[in-house]
Amino acid sequence: MKIYGDSISGNCLKVKWVADSLGLSYDWIETDIMAGQSRTPAYLAINPAGQVPALVLDDGRPLAQSNAIILYLAQGSALIPRDAYDRARMLEWMFWEQYSHEPYVAVARFQLRYLGKAVGDLEPRIVERGKAALQRLEDGLAAAPFLVGQILSLADVALVAYTRVADEGGFDLGAYPRVRAWIGRVERALKITA
Repeated sequence: MKIYGDSISGNCLKVKWVADSLGLSYDWIETDIMAGQSRTPAYLAINPAGQVPALVLDDGRPLAQSNAIILYLAQGSALIPRDAYDRARMLEWMFWEQYSHEPYVAVARFQLRYLGKAVGDLEPRIVERGKAALQRLEDGLAAAPFLVGQILSLADVALVAYTRVADEGGFDLGAYPRVRAWIGRVERALKITA
């Protein structure tokens, strides 16, 4: 299989981390979004939305959207809880990540790190909602080491991708000690070194 991804993207890295943690064989095809490589006719034939990541299975079928891809890759693995309620809680966090976390924490990071904006130039709503998302994580980690209890799940993979670099978006992770400890646990479990 082939994974098209940009190494600066947390959404792409979560796909790589899941594939690596499961020992899956794949070809990584670096797709530089800043250079417009996700907007070429060849890429748009794979993913008409023009977004990374994209997965192309060995039989040629494509799949887009990071959380859909990691759900596909992890079927039958310990990254997806067997208990129906815990599995639904995992999905709850994953849906929340794309709607209430990534649009603020990741967007702030992109604007500061890759567009060169200053923190003071960020839209106040992005900063406010990013802090609210980090506080939601802090609160969600009060009772257990991982988001869905005692073991790592796709919820943790999905949310650690941009949380671990939230400081690059101007967010002070020092205000969220449980989040910082959780990042370390997830990075160790996934063997993330950089």
